[in-house]
Amino acid sequence: MKRNIKLAYIGGGSKQWARIFMNDLALTDGLSGQVMLYDTDVAAAERNCRIGTRIAEDPACVSGFSYSVGATLEETLRGADVVVISILPGTFSEMQSDVHAPEAYGIYQTVGDTAGPGGVLRAMRTVPLYEGFARAIERCCPRAWVLNLTNPMSVCTGALYAVYPKIKAFGCCHEVFHAQDFLCAVHHETTGEPLIARQALQTEVCGLNHFTWITSARYQEQDVLSMLPAFMEKYFASGYCASDPADPMLHRKGDYFQCGNRVKMDLFRRFGALGAAGDRHLVEFLDRGWYLSDPEPFASWGFYRTPVDFRVKQQRALIEEGEALAWGKKPIALTRSDEELMRMLMALLGGEKLLTNVNLPNVGQTPTLPLGTVVETNCLFASDSLCPVAAKPLPAGVDALVQRSAHNNNALLDACLRRDEALAFQVFMNQPLCAGLALADGERLFAKMCRDTAAYLTDWKGNWQEEA
Repeated sequence: MKRNIKLAYIGGGSKQWARIFMNDLALTDGLSGQVMLYDTDVAAAERNCRIGTRIAEDPACVSGFSYSVGATLEETLRGADVVVISILPGTFSEMQSDVHAPEAYGIYQTVGDTAGPGGVLRAMRTVPLYEGFARAIERCCPRAWVLNLTNPMSVCTGALYAVYPKIKAFGCCHEVFHAQDFLCAVHHETTGEPLIARQALQTEVCGLNHFTWITSARYQEQDVLSMLPAFMEKYFASGYCASDPADPMLHRKGDYFQCGNRVKMDLFRRFGALGAAGDRHLVEFLDRGWYLSDPEPFASWGFYRTPVDFRVKQQRALIEEGEALAWGKKPIALTRSDEELMRMLMALLGGEKLLTNVNLPNVGQTPTLPLGTVVETNCLFASDSLCPVAAKPLPAGVDALVQRSAHNNNALLDACLRRDEALAFQVFMNQPLCAGLALADGERLFAKMCRDTAAYLTDWKGNWQEEA
């Protein structure tokens, strides 16, 4: 097993994910080496470097990593064994437009980073950045494993492969894990047996990032999906939040990131498969009349829309906390997250094999979707190896929904790679959340949103510069 590695972190100024990653890395025994952070916000990268150094010096740390800041992308990547990409494409100003500009036309979004009008605009400004990352990785560390954490995950991961087909990249998302936690709660509530860990479940996973579906879930000899109808009789009306086993009504306390899983349950009742993402993600892939006709969906469906103003406040708090951690005004408290990145990394470096879900181009593991489409499926991680596991076809009704989004993702990636404004607009209008939007209104909305993010679309030859 390879134990001494260079890890390059693109987006190393991350206010949240980098700290989670550094904590998990510190608590992973048997690894050592160098972590080099790169970010266009150099001050943020330097702050995380100081935090990482403090983490590495903490008595609870069991790995051996040093931290530094790369002056250039090339320096950061040169000789890297592992590359992590976790960036915010643009600023909260652009995200404000992504999420809230469509509201003028009755289009309400919960997240706006993967599907819907916001997902299209975010992809348009992100893909050019990922093209640059792919070229730099090919030059500087062509055999590195690349872990993408950025949304829209399917399109970003697809861009890496489009530019550098031999890249060893995959997208990592924790949404399926939350769905597995929900199924563990279903098992516990139905059987009365102790709550099991999600890793004990055997689930079959198939679909697209944030629009993934579980078609089979077993614990030992028990069929957990078959327990859902009885569970829903008790909890469908009130909802059931699996984030805290002691408080299944946690979603009623105003946390934007919690939900009562009522959308999941409703989709299972209709289609016979369980949506394996948070409700706030699932609804953005469906016609806006289904679950997002109301700007305040919690009253009817038990999930929240996350306003960008909240994200701005959250970032300010994270920066303040980061400064306190960096300069020793707040103690380091190492805690392991429930993310699987470290287990994936250890398996790739020669440790214990791991079966889990990630995002990869379809080579046949998802039989009904076009080859090359970036899909979310189970994969087997082993030493320097990642092998997708074939999934059975989705139920016909679910497959029809996923097909539309898969073709949208592929067309959007093509539009971004070719800087094709006309094709990007076609994908924009084909988003389920845009159902019922008049063409003229769609043209006006698309033009406004492009103008709002124009600083990141400099190599697009758009017609949005003038008021539509």
